[in-house]
Amino acid sequence: MNTTSSAYVARYGRVAIALHWMIGLALLAQIAFGFLLDDIAPRGTPARATTINLHKSVGIVLGVLIVARLAWRLRHRPPAWPGSMPIWQQRAARVSHRALYVCMIAQPLSGYVASNFSKHGIKFFGSTWRAWGPDLPAVYTFFNGLHIAIAWAFCGLIILHVAAAIKHRWIDHDSEMTRMWPSASA
Repeated sequence: MNTTSSAYVARYGRVAIALHWMIGLALLAQIAFGFLLDDIAPRGTPARATTINLHKSVGIVLGVLIVARLAWRLRHRPPAWPGSMPIWQQRAARVSHRALYVCMIAQPLSGYVASNFSKHGIKFFGSTWRAWGPDLPAVYTFFNGLHIAIAWAFCGLIILHVAAAIKHRWIDHDSEMTRMWPSASA
């Protein structure tokens, strides 16, 4: 895929680009929503249950989209790294992308599991889903804590991902960011 022509940029396909941006922006919104839950609907207020269930519902939809994205990615190889990219940067990118995928899977999964060990369960856009686990506050607390810890790790990885893209675009002046940009003129 890689060529010596400086005009050629090995790009991701349209589906991969659309999934990247759609899910990426939705994840940022969902993470912000999660961190702001107590401000949006404080504990003990009537709006709390509705707000929490909206967060759960959106998280489940995102989880399904993430599984679709992962399935797409496993069936479609990404374009080759540019020949000018040092090996250590290629390895760092590979490790950070894998960590992002781990967070993308673990984040909604930990929230879903936590909800199934709570007396509240899940209301998916108003439809009650029967919990498959008993009401075990200690198990709920563990998975909810894991959900929050993953959110913080995810934020760190997202910041690293965006910083790397900015570095490639405005410091290295290479075409790396163009590979995933919606239009070829990044």
